[in-house]
Amino acid sequence: MHPAFRNFLLSASLIAVPVAGFTMVETLWMPSPTAASAVVVASPGLGDLSAYQAIVRDTQTIAATGDLAAAQLRITDLETLWDQNATALRQADAAAWGVADGAIDAALSALRATAPDAASVTAALAALSATLDNPVASPATASPATGGVQQAFGIDVTDANGHPLPCEVMATQVRDAFATITPTAEMLDLQSRALERCNADNDAQSDAFAAQALSLIRG
Repeated sequence: MHPAFRNFLLSASLIAVPVAGFTMVETLWMPSPTAASAVVVASPGLGDLSAYQAIVRDTQTIAATGDLAAAQLRITDLETLWDQNATALRQADAAAWGVADGAIDAALSALRATAPDAASVTAALAALSATLDNPVASPATASPATGGVQQAFGIDVTDANGHPLPCEVMATQVRDAFATITPTAEMLDLQSRALERCNADNDAQSDAFAAQALSLIRG
């Protein structure tokens, strides 16, 4: 081998070794951009809430542009996902679910108002984001007069924190009860009102109508 060519190879190998070594160290010790930027929003009781939080932040970004109609459309995705998983979330931690569900309802109401107010929307979304970060029930959310659970017509209409039960749950109770009887016109009217209020995201009023229907069924 020609001495000059041998010296060239030796020089190249001496350079390549530290470069390869540095690359290996960088790979082993430097966090990847994906790992560094990944943020998991987890609640001890409800688990990973990142998917919900991502929708909230998208909605905040859209609302900040002033396009509240588009923000309303985006937060509907949150409502759909939340409702799909409601049963599992309530079973995991009913109290935390109630707190988060209340914050979601407030944000939905702000965006679906007849004339949405930008400041109210911003505040409701910020509160929702903070709640999803830490959906812990506070004693302040409970009703001091009843110890938390409230009733209408002798039927429970709230959870232990005074938060209205999901109107879908109450509506299902009415539907199942109707399967065992021949409902009267009054019962059917109450069911219709309960469903209308449920579709309007007003759990409290919907639950009251459903409870009244159930009380008539139970005599």
